[in-house]
Parts: sequence; C-alpha cells; structure tokens
Amino acid sequence: MSDRMQISYTSPYSSRRSPVIADNIVATSQPLAAQAGLAMLARGGNAVDAALATAIALTVVEPTGNGIGSDAFAIIWDGAELHGLNASGRAPMGWHRERFAHLSEMPELGWESVTVPGAVSAWVSCSERFGALPFETLFEPAIRYAESGFPVSPIISQLWKREGVRLKGQPGFAETFMPQNRAPHAGEYFCSPGHARTLTRIAETRGRAFYEGDIAEAIIAHAARHDAVLTLEDLAHHRADWCGTICRHFDTATLHEIPPNGQGIAALMALGILSHTPIRDLEADDPLASHLQIEAVKLALRDAERFVADPDHMQPVTVSDLLDESYLKSRAAEIDLKTATDFGHGIPRKGGTVYLATADAEGMMVSFIQSNYEKFGSGVVVPGTGIAMQNRGAGFSLDPQHPNVVGAGKRPFHTIIPGFLMGPDAPLMSFGVMGGPMQAQGHVQMVLRTQLFGQDPQLAVDAPRWRAMDGLNVAVEPSMPKVSLDVLRDMGHQITLESPDTAFGFGGAQLIHRLPGRGYVAGSDPRKDGAAIGF
Repeated sequence: MSDRMQISYTSPYSSRRSPVIADNIVATSQPLAAQAGLAMLARGGNAVDAALATAIALTVVEPTGNGIGSDAFAIIWDGAELHGLNASGRAPMGWHRERFAHLSEMPELGWESVTVPGAVSAWVSCSERFGALPFETLFEPAIRYAESGFPVSPIISQLWKREGVRLKGQPGFAETFMPQNRAPHAGEYFCSPGHARTLTRIAETRGRAFYEGDIAEAIIAHAARHDAVLTLEDLAHHRADWCGTICRHFDTATLHEIPPNGQGIAALMALGILSHTPIRDLEADDPLASHLQIEAVKLALRDAERFVADPDHMQPVTVSDLLDESYLKSRAAEIDLKTATDFGHGIPRKGGTVYLATADAEGMMVSFIQSNYEKFGSGVVVPGTGIAMQNRGAGFSLDPQHPNVVGAGKRPFHTIIPGFLMGPDAPLMSFGVMGGPMQAQGHVQMVLRTQLFGQDPQLAVDAPRWRAMDGLNVAVEPSMPKVSLDVLRDMGHQITLESPDTAFGFGGAQLIHRLPGRGYVAGSDPRKDGAAIGF
C-alpha cells in the first residue's frame, strides 16, 4: 500500500458508500453476482472460483453488458506469480476485407459484427489451471437465477429499456430479452430458461458443447439462416492464450495490463508520459492534475488507435516501441502546462462491459473483465439458448494500411482491459473500470488516486471523473467543482457536463487493495448497481 494512502470513512464526494474491509472480497457491478462469488469462497473455493462464479452469474443478471457470447480477459495473482489470459475471439475465416468493401466502417449490429466468443474458454482455462472447486459448482448460482428468476436491478433496467428499443428487430433478441414485448422493470423478476439450459451443458461438458458440440451446432445453424460465414471450424479452432502481462512503473507501483490486442497499453503509456510531468507536485483534485492527465491520455489513445492490433500484425510499430522511455518522454514534452492541445487522436466507441475483482485470505487476487462490446452486443441471440453474441468485429478497421484491418482469423482491437498493480515485493490492487474508451483513462485515474494521492479505493471510485473524447472535447461529471471546470475551460478544454445516470459514459470501477500484513480494502462504483462484499 502507498505510504500516502489513508483509509477514510469521510468523503468529500457525493457517494454514501464506505470502503469494505475483509479477508475475502468480491467486488462487481451487480449484487447478486457478487453474492455468487462470495458463496464460492464460503464453500472453500479460492479467488479464481469466486471470479468465475461471479462472471457466469453476470451473464444472467447483467445481460446489458455481457453474456455467454462475450469475450474475456483476466490477470491472476496466484500467490507467487502474475498470469495474464487473453480469451478474446478471432474473426471467422470467411472474413476478408473484400467482404466489407462496400462499407465505410465495420457493422455494429447483426451477424456481420460477430467474432468467435471467448468467455466460455476463459472460464474453462482459469478453472483448469487455478480453480479449487469442481467446475460445475461454479454454475449453480447462475443456473438458479436463470431458472427461478431474479429481480432486475435499477440501473440495468434503464439500460435494458434503452437497448430494447434499438435491438428488438435483431434476430432472436425480442424472443429472449423482451418476452412481454418490453424490457423488464426494476424489481421485476426475469427468467431465462434457455440460458439455464446452455449453462448446464457448458458445465457438464467443461465448455466443449459450446465450441464443438450441440450448442456450437445451434449457433452455426442460426448464423447460416442469416447468411453469416461463421463455421463450426471457427468455433472449434478457438483457444484462450496465457499471454502474460506488459507493465510500466510509476514510482514504487507497477501497473500490469494484458498485451495487445487490447487498449491496456494506452494506460501504461499515459502513466509513462505523466512520469515526466509535474503531476507529483499536485493534489488529487487540482485542475492542473486533471489537465495533465487528460493531455497524457489523449496522446496515448491517439497512438493506441493508430498502432494497436492483433499482436501478430502489429508492424512495424511494436509494444516495446510504444513503451520506450525516450519516446514517452518526448510525448510528455508535447504537453503545454497552460493550454489544451488537439493531438488529433482517435477514440474507440462507447461500450458495454462487466468487470469484477476478487481476493481471498490465502493471498490470491483476480482481475477479470467480460464484455459484449456494446451493451447487448450484436443484438443477435441464438433462439432457445440465451446466448447473446458480442459485436467485437466492430473493432476492426477497413483501412487496408492499418494493422487492425479486418482479416480472417485475426483478433480485433479490444477496449476491455483488466488492471493489476504490483508493489516492490507484493501485489497491491486488482482493479478495473468498465466502459469502452473510459477504461484506459479510468485505470490512470484510479492508479494516481490510490497510489500518488493516497485515496482509499472507495474514495478513488467516488471521485468525479472525466473522459477525453475527440479533439479538445472532454466529458466531465457535474460533481466536479466549478472552480476546476472554469480553469479547464480557460485552458481550452471544451467541457461537456454529462450525468453518469443518463449516459453511463464514466464506466464502473471495482477496486480491491491489499492491506499490509492481512486483509483487503475494496471499493465499488456507485454509478452501477453493484457492491463490494466480503467476510
């Protein structure tokens, strides 16, 4: 833990939540899913078992951000070593640029936006390598929620209603997610028997039914009816990869991210840029601190948008090139301390994602993220299965000169990133901030608030957030002090006040920070329905 970090039960921010302190903790965006994970810990499972049960339950109780047809990434501290997992899917082998030549950008909806889903492979891989409980045990809470029904939580209900209007015409969507021709109201019970059947088969076969059995056949039959080129071979050839992590030091803390094809490298670059600025001389809510972070993030995201792709196709610019110390120092030199600059960067679209962090009394910690991309994803749902297919194909470029150009068997640029902080001798924090282009930006804000500015996890989560967009545009939460807004505007930032209750653009953070000696302190985002819970 940072020497400057102090656990505080009084907050200058608007949230009424207190940090949660316990030996075993789950933090995520939906309380029923958090309880599913905690139940595994109570039954003698470890942090990986808790993470997987939470993730599986989230496919049922938070379908507005993830599903069985999602992708996933994870960073796991096993008590002695850090491990990174990339379970994102690849493009169908029938996807060549010529297939989309008549378009100006990749489709965001329908089967032409669907790549091979990887989340199920993440569940299997993590359980096989690190799990303590039987694989099928992890599915019990989710199957119960799907069969017997669960009360829909308020924020998820809002998103469900909004997306239902947009997606009800997509194949299979209304049948599964609008059974009364509408989205469920907050507090209304929702059942998904098809979802329960699918989870049962995945549990029974350790995922094989999803990639090469009866579930795979149902997916491909639905794809064929809609002229999609996804095949049984595409599903059968999928694999999750233990890819390790890439990292960047900031003083005594080291931020670890999953290597590309994800945008985690942007958070590392932004921290590297900030290490060459006066950020250490400032307080957490000083407008100059916000200015420096915004400018560093803009520089990092511009490069990520231009160069990040499937690592097999990131040429001639490599990860090492982007994290080179002299390069980051030169980028820092582009920041004007008094004026906002339009660095001409590109920004990924907003997204729909779930994130969870877990930790157990034996010292294992997990950072896990699972996502459809945009809310319910492609809108495509395989009839009778509860499987909502992600739309990660929308992350490809159609520029033939871009390393992220669409291609057969390639992984697209990904916005979802789990984060993990290491100290000099021990793990510090498993954390993440779901929400499309907010994620790398949120990682930077959480790292600095907890490690440099000494805020406890709940305080860091509660603090007002900003989100750099295109050009000089910056979205800011209305809770940011007026004096800070005025200073940022005077610097040339084009500020838009955006309520987190209506736009969901500032993400949802979940943080678990290790305490010295024993236990953890956690924070859960009040912008979501979820909670940090423990014992």
